[in-house]
Amino acid sequence: MNGMIQNREAFLGKIANRLGRDRKKVVKRPEWKFQPQDEVLKNATQNDLVDVLREQCKNIHTNFVLTNLAELSGSLKEVVNNYGGGPVVSWKDERFAQYGLGKLMDEEWPQDGIGLHVWDHTKKEVNIDKANVANVGITISDITLAESGTAVLFSSKDKGRTVSFLPANSVIIIPKSSIVPRMTQAARLIREKVKSGEQVASCINFITGPSNSADIEMILVVGVHGPIKATYIVVEDL
Repeated sequence: MNGMIQNREAFLGKIANRLGRDRKKVVKRPEWKFQPQDEVLKNATQNDLVDVLREQCKNIHTNFVLTNLAELSGSLKEVVNNYGGGPVVSWKDERFAQYGLGKLMDEEWPQDGIGLHVWDHTKKEVNIDKANVANVGITISDITLAESGTAVLFSSKDKGRTVSFLPANSVIIIPKSSIVPRMTQAARLIREKVKSGEQVASCINFITGPSNSADIEMILVVGVHGPIKATYIVVEDL
């Protein structure tokens, strides 16, 4: 929804006046002589990026599973079983069906007594309550940063934020094609979406493994205020 900006020119003009200069209406992006951010993993292949992500997962206390479309359903089922089963909460995302997970989510889990709640934007409080008691939350990464082991999730009315941080355990499906070297490429991809006029999510979450904190004496504590454990399932053949 597009809003109206009131008194913008007067406001910016006042700031410029206080800074002792004229109001700048055209700003040229600087061309830096050195751009080291572009050199990180510059020549890495997609397979190289998978290997970097795998190694980084060890540092962020995240389980790493590599599979393909044919085996994805079995891999997801095994991960959820290893976490103790349901309840499970997930986004309402057409990609689950595209990845061949419909039978598992709609038939097998109900038959096995594993409850699944799919996000429904018309049921605000119900969604939060279901996520709060869920054992596993399942989402899909839109962009993945190999260097830091970070999954980038674009929220929407069908992709609630609480799915990724309220359940006890988080499972993030990562399309191999979504993996980029680092934040540099992610920022550019998002900026290109904005420049092309594409509707960008109002909330973009950068999630690096399970919750953790090192605020106390710089001692790392994992699983303090969000998912206690996390698993990335990297899917080839996408």
